[in-house]
Amino acid sequence: MARLEKLYSQAENIKEQYFIRNRIAEENRQKENEAAVRIQSWFRGCQVREFLSHLHKKATLIQKIWRGFTARALFRQRVKTAYFIMKMNFYNKMAVKIQQRWRGYYVRKYVHNYYARKRYLEGLTRKNEHIRRDLEEFAELQRRERERITLEKEEKEKSIQAQRLHFLLSTKQCPGVFNSPFRAEPDEMELRLRKVKPLLVRSAPKERKTPDLSYLMPKRERLPPIHKKPQGPFRPPLEVQQQRHRPLEPSLRMATSITALEEAREELKRQEWRTCVIDQAFLPFSNTSRNKQYEGMMRTSTPFEQVAYGTKHFREEHKEYLKGKKPFKTVFTTCHVFDKFGRLYSDAGNIV
Repeated sequence: MARLEKLYSQAENIKEQYFIRNRIAEENRQKENEAAVRIQSWFRGCQVREFLSHLHKKATLIQKIWRGFTARALFRQRVKTAYFIMKMNFYNKMAVKIQQRWRGYYVRKYVHNYYARKRYLEGLTRKNEHIRRDLEEFAELQRRERERITLEKEEKEKSIQAQRLHFLLSTKQCPGVFNSPFRAEPDEMELRLRKVKPLLVRSAPKERKTPDLSYLMPKRERLPPIHKKPQGPFRPPLEVQQQRHRPLEPSLRMATSITALEEAREELKRQEWRTCVIDQAFLPFSNTSRNKQYEGMMRTSTPFEQVAYGTKHFREEHKEYLKGKKPFKTVFTTCHVFDKFGRLYSDAGNIV
């Protein structure tokens, strides 16, 4: 009875210790569970890594054996191929030598006479050398002839120039341009001027008596006849006459029309219009066609006009359509904290 009384007296203490231990166990249950899971995961990871390492080693061994086998087989095949090619090259070389010896013997004995062909080639070589020598001599003669003609032409031009410049010949009183007193010897042109005679200008041909037909021709001033001896380095009369009576040669500016630029621009516009797909000019900004209304086609009845902004994607534009409709329902249930909004929490988030 004493023990039972003692046990009844300690019942509250036992209950309290029981609840304390249960609470401590409940508090540490999550940590112990996480620790057990961590230990199990580490151990299982070690087992899996060890197994994978074992598989990798075995796979590496299998690959090494297989690659060695295939490499040795490929090497043996390459050795056989190389040996076969070497034998075929040797056989081909020996066959070429045999054919070469036989063909040489057959040609020398039945086709060509070696000594006769040798004499023919020696004679042909001598003839070629003789012809080459003759051609070289002929080319040398032609070169000398060209040089002689060039020298004669230059000499003739210098003589004509000396005749035209004969008025520059020096005299006893006045030295000429080509006989400078500061030179030890006179210039080559001075010596030419002493040798040649002055160029005489032929007078114009005499006019023949012809019937007077001046009343039929338009009156114009006649140029004075060139019959006097010119004093100075003038050009020949024929060249001067051709220059006086040459036709009109207007410049590019004079030959071009005044409206050539405008005509060219119009032609360029016409060419661009032929190759243009859209007649309207390109408008790089969207504001240019903002207020432009859509023009419907005759064969269609659908108004392909642009919808006004906000009437297609926004409900706030037509709020009268939303009156009387049920509120939007979500698929998932909401959080219990927000279901009690207004009863347990104020607008500011403070507890009521």
